[in-house]
Parts: sequence; structure tokens; C-alpha cells
Amino acid sequence: MGELKGLPNLGPVLEQELERVGVTTREQLFALGSREAWLRLRMADPTACLHRLLALEGAVQGVRKADLPPETKAELKAFFKAATGS
Repeated sequence: MGELKGLPNLGPVLEQELERVGVTTREQLFALGSREAWLRLRMADPTACLHRLLALEGAVQGVRKADLPPETKAELKAFFKAATGS
């Protein structure tokens, strides 16, 4: 595994998915942010879900996705709906 190992919410599967879309370091993930990283995942895998977006935001913030503030979760849900048309 690469440099992303150890970030909250990032298991081996999500780490591999990120690496496949060119996100291989913590610095890259932090610079991109959860939304852009998720959009890259979504382009490679149309099934990328809201939970993956929340996991990425938690990784960026250094917390478990369940511990994200309600406002952040609501913002990400709105972003997800706009991006997916659902």
C-alpha cells in the first residue's frame, strides 16, 4: 500500500481506487479535496457513491465519516445530488 494508508476511512480498496485515478499521496488528496477526488473516482467508476464522498471528506479532515459535522454532511449530500442528477 501507498502513502494514503492510515488516513481515516481509507481502506485498501479505496486507496487502490484513488491510486488508479492518480491520487497517490496525502498531499495530493488534501490539495484536491474530497469533492475533486470523488469526481475523479466517479469518472472511473460511475457507481462511486455518497458514502465514498463522505469517506474522502473524513480522510481530508482527519476524522471518521460518522463524525463529520451535520452541516458538512448536508453540503456533501447536495454536491452529490448535483453531480449525479439524483
